[in-house]
Amino acid sequence: MDIEKIKGRLDFLREAEKLKDVLRSAHTSSGRTESTAEHSWRLCLMAMVFEDELADLDRLKVLKMCVIHDLGEAIHGDVPAIAQIPGQNKGEQERDDLLFLARSVDAPVREGILSLWDEYEQASSPEALAVKAFDKLETMLQHNQGNNPPDFDFEFNLDYGRRYTSLHPLFAAMRKLVDEDTRRNLEAGLQRS
Repeated sequence: MDIEKIKGRLDFLREAEKLKDVLRSAHTSSGRTESTAEHSWRLCLMAMVFEDELADLDRLKVLKMCVIHDLGEAIHGDVPAIAQIPGQNKGEQERDDLLFLARSVDAPVREGILSLWDEYEQASSPEALAVKAFDKLETMLQHNQGNNPPDFDFEFNLDYGRRYTSLHPLFAAMRKLVDEDTRRNLEAGLQRS
């Protein structure tokens, strides 16, 4: 491997480090705001611990998609699902940002990252659909586990991502359990009001 290729890849990793500072709407169990990098880490962990239930999928591809699915947010940040504006193409901005992030890596690496991201964004493979479902489930799991502000909107989660979480028996079973936690949190919030 030549030194310029190594330098380009290290530059990419330096740029990608910014994802550690991108904050989401979720909170950790201690009440600290979660970063997008932390969400991506637990998304990978979730895919890994349930890989035996999805043996028909390319598990390496699933993990790679988990790693890069929100990488473009390193530039312009995260827009929570509840705050997204209909008709506004969040994906287009994220893809442009991903292109900017990957500008220093050699073409095969850049094309591999973009191809995986496009596949995820378009939900065009069984792996992408699985990552979409895991992404929604990890987000809701964190919302339920987090020490959230009193006005946190748990009700939004009851419909969030359902079109992906209903596609496979594993995701449907996970969704049922996560929704039970969501309803408990919603009821607890209503009782505090």
